[in-house]
Amino acid sequence: MTLLIGSGLGFLGLTALCLSMARHHQALWAGPPDRRRVLALRIAGWALIGLSLAAAIRLDGWNFGPVHWLGSLIGAGLLLVVVQSYRPRALLWMAPLAAAVALAVALGSLT
Repeated sequence: MTLLIGSGLGFLGLTALCLSMARHHQALWAGPPDRRRVLALRIAGWALIGLSLAAAIRLDGWNFGPVHWLGSLIGAGLLLVVVQSYRPRALLWMAPLAAAVALAVALGSLT
């Protein structure tokens, strides 16, 4: 459960940070991002990564939470590298899917 939430939020955060760079932004949309979009993507990216750490610590405690968080973040980063290298337009459906999975698992863990 922790790994799914951490991977989903980590993937979203890393995707936002990735899309804040002009090169990766242009792979999905025409033109580089403006300053406000870059700032918004960077803030959202770091906030989502921080939220994934907070969720891991909340679910698994300080003993195993950071370990699970780091593992899920590495996995999400590897997936993002592969997708950005070979099929960058796949992020248009993968990011909403990651958000839906993380939200569904988080809501399921509340019950």
